[in-house]
Amino acid sequence: MARRKRDGLKTNRTIRSRTLILMGVCGILAFVVLAGRLFMVQILAHDKYEEMAVEQQTKETNVSAPRGTIYDRNGKVLAMSADVETVYISPAELVEYKEDANAIADNLSRILGVDKVSILEKFQDTDSWYKTIRRKIEGDLADELRQYISDNSLKSVHLEADTKRYYPYGSLACHVIGFVGDDNYGLEGLEAEYNSDLAGVSGRVVRLKSQNGVDMLFNDFEDYYDAQDGGDVTLTIDVTMQHYVEKYLQQAIEDYDVLNGGACILMNPKTGEIYAMASMGNFDLNDYLTLSPKVQEKINKIEDPAEKEQAESDALFRQWRNKAIADTYEPGSVFKIITMSMALDSGSISEEDSFDCQGAITGIIGRDDPLHCWNPAGHGPQNPRECLINSCNVAFVQIAMRIGAPTFYQYVDAFGFFDKTGIDLGGEGESLWWSEDVFFDEDNQSQLAAASFGQTFNITPIQLATAVSSVVNGGYLMKPYVVEKIMDSNGKIVKANEPTQVRQVISKETSAIMCDYLESVVSDTAGTSKTAYVAGYRVGGKTGTSEKVTLLAESGHVENIASFCGVAPCDDPQVVCLLLLDTPNPAKGLYISGSSMAAPTVGQILAEVLPYLEVEPVYTEEEKEYVDVSVPNLKRMTIEEAEKVLEDQRLSVRVVGDGNTVSDQLPSAGQKVAAGSQVVLYAGEKIPTEMVTVPDLHGESYYWARIILDNYGLYIYSTGAPSISDDAFVQIQTIEPGKQVKYGSVIGVTLVDSSTLGNF
Repeated sequence: MARRKRDGLKTNRTIRSRTLILMGVCGILAFVVLAGRLFMVQILAHDKYEEMAVEQQTKETNVSAPRGTIYDRNGKVLAMSADVETVYISPAELVEYKEDANAIADNLSRILGVDKVSILEKFQDTDSWYKTIRRKIEGDLADELRQYISDNSLKSVHLEADTKRYYPYGSLACHVIGFVGDDNYGLEGLEAEYNSDLAGVSGRVVRLKSQNGVDMLFNDFEDYYDAQDGGDVTLTIDVTMQHYVEKYLQQAIEDYDVLNGGACILMNPKTGEIYAMASMGNFDLNDYLTLSPKVQEKINKIEDPAEKEQAESDALFRQWRNKAIADTYEPGSVFKIITMSMALDSGSISEEDSFDCQGAITGIIGRDDPLHCWNPAGHGPQNPRECLINSCNVAFVQIAMRIGAPTFYQYVDAFGFFDKTGIDLGGEGESLWWSEDVFFDEDNQSQLAAASFGQTFNITPIQLATAVSSVVNGGYLMKPYVVEKIMDSNGKIVKANEPTQVRQVISKETSAIMCDYLESVVSDTAGTSKTAYVAGYRVGGKTGTSEKVTLLAESGHVENIASFCGVAPCDDPQVVCLLLLDTPNPAKGLYISGSSMAAPTVGQILAEVLPYLEVEPVYTEEEKEYVDVSVPNLKRMTIEEAEKVLEDQRLSVRVVGDGNTVSDQLPSAGQKVAAGSQVVLYAGEKIPTEMVTVPDLHGESYYWARIILDNYGLYIYSTGAPSISDDAFVQIQTIEPGKQVKYGSVIGVTLVDSSTLGNF
């Protein structure tokens, strides 16, 4: 019995010892696990859990960074940011402070013009402390809302600092500048391409918050992280030259009822700087989501909601598309500049060679039918200069055959037509060319023949403008660019673009010959581009009229693109101007060609741009007799002084009144009028206030148009073909027939030389 008791005590001690050991081991293991867990939480994952803790305990508010300003090359502001405020509500604070959601929604709806129901719906999310009600409100509206918040001691309605983008010039250069969205992120144009430079870095305000997400009262914790301003961007674009380009391009679109808009590039051929770039029609950068009334009216007729929504979306993207760099087209006869350059530079032809045109050419391998010249009668024997002056397709096919497909292809590549130009704008298109095996096919030379005069391949306008620049600048292909420099908020230049020479394509000698040839195309009496003539300046260039071959093949519908590429002055080129009009309306009743539509428009642009660039005109004696004159300001001069000034300006004079000084004048100062026009000086008398009905001048010679207007008490000025040409007639007048204008008004006319009609 005693032994059994002893054995039991021994067993209990053993069990107790084992239990203690097991507990110790378990305790040690638990400690090790806990220690490991603590090591992981406090050491290895410290940053993670600290971030989670801070996130739970703090509320962070972004402070928008002021977006950088965009300037033109002369420092004029094209895009700027202004301080505004964004309104938001905090449903969590509404609950915390027991505020009246219905009353607040009523007043916010009244003040901000926001739907009350939508505000009440946002108040339903009581776990949220941030719901946007309206973005970017300004001035008086923000003050009215702030007063409402103050008067009612509201905690759940807030205003936070924000910025809004403004474009002082509205639609000017809209496709180049682009725009930003509500979040100030660049969406199109330079705003998108240089977004990282313009945007800056947003700042932050960090405050402690309660478990409900509302700001804690009476706490000392509040950190500010300053916003970093965006960089300022200076462009190569010039506001004044951009205005000239858009003014005359828009006028041409209206005059010729151009159905698909137009594009124009004005650039410095020596540097690649873009002075102006337009893609019409325009849109207001301050209201980029609004379509033109004409387009919107058409869309409004669509009854199906889904179809209407898609139509509006498509129309907006077309409105924003920069035709000058994104669209491709067949250049037509403008490309003859490139063909002639490569022929001369490669030695395939000489200046003394002769090319005969009898109106058509046969025997092109791979082509069964004859290839016709625009002139059915033919041009006869022609040297290279005359081939370009006459824009003879037959001659250019012969020239291309001498060049040969491999050499032609090599020069096309060298001129940059197989690659994007690399211009610093997004959305640049790519050319469409034949592959080498197709183009080099000796059993089918139809591709080479068509390419010689710019048909059946597609390139972008910026590619062609850049290539033509290389033809006239000494032979160097330059990379085009629109941004001159970017400066940080401290005024330090952080990026700068310099003229970049890609390669030399043709020799300086060939370039000089081509400048001479291109001037002849405009100045020669037989020149197909003489409607681009500008008195006093050595203008050169080449017209083009191309068909949309793919569209014709697919639908049988005929659409044309009329274009012209101008160079001036040809003895020292300062500008290249490429302009194209996409689908002039045949129903307008005008002959569709580059010579009758695009060339006069470029002439108008150059007539404004060249004096602006301080290129001095040099008039021949003949030009001095008929070139239009700008009427001087004669007010407050004596009659004798005014008469002397007018005599020097080749203007005649008539005095009305008995006074000794000029109290008023017709036409007003600065108006352009024909040389020899009679200026009326009013010496104490008042100018007549009667209205005059504008007569129809279409089809009249310049001589008769001037006489007709004189009989109505109106004045005339002209652009296009020289007014002394016997073949010049009025195609367009700036004020439509039948309209009422003030007595003494000036009517502009665009003259077309009938000898150029049919020219391509």
